[in-house]
Amino acid sequence: MLASLSARDLVPEIWLPDPSIRRERELARLRLHLVRHRTTLKNRIHAALIAFGHPCPVSDLFGHAGRELLDRLAIPDPWRANIDVSLALIDDLDLQIATLTVQLKRQGAEHRYIPLLVTAPGIGWINAYTIASEIADSGRFASPAKLCGSTGLCPRVKQSGAVDARGPISKHGPKYLRWALFEAALNACKHPYCAGRYQHTKRRLGRQRGPKVAHIDLARRLTESIWHMLTNNQPFAPAAAPFHLAA
Repeated sequence: MLASLSARDLVPEIWLPDPSIRRERELARLRLHLVRHRTTLKNRIHAALIAFGHPCPVSDLFGHAGRELLDRLAIPDPWRANIDVSLALIDDLDLQIATLTVQLKRQGAEHRYIPLLVTAPGIGWINAYTIASEIADSGRFASPAKLCGSTGLCPRVKQSGAVDARGPISKHGPKYLRWALFEAALNACKHPYCAGRYQHTKRRLGRQRGPKVAHIDLARRLTESIWHMLTNNQPFAPAAAPFHLAA
């Protein structure tokens, strides 16, 4: 039977996104990179203030009051030059990020997944755009477990004889999708439909491991709900969402 099959028949089919999906992903990924660069610059400014014993008495160091405070502080060079250059770069990044945000909203206005995704806990518009562009087509995944496996949020499994060891998450699949789901879980942990499970897992595993594992667990549960939402073309339904505590 195998002799009658060609080499092409024996190779599994690989899904490749069309150019429009690749463009959507690249825009969302570019915005993420710019946000990360901006965060790095802000952290450098905070570090310079800490080095000279200047606490931050304002809620937003990079708002109007914070900028006035930074201008008044007596900080010697080269740290002053570091702050001034970082502020100029932050202003430029703010403009670039705002431009990209407008572009993302314009391109994603007709996206069929985004109105569904924003109904889920912890998922805002930009995060929904990132998740939608990374998943592309929910029909590629036969089950919620398949989608979870593709995100890299499932633990590594090492099996040998009677040994069945579970390790850290595999981190397979697109890191941008995994980041978006982590962000959603961080925002969703206080949501009424998620807080119970999150707090239960955090308390059960202790102060050291609890918060991290609870966030990963919540991200997986959100991924399962996202599969049901996109596959059935339905918004988030709390009664059907798997956020109840395990028995």
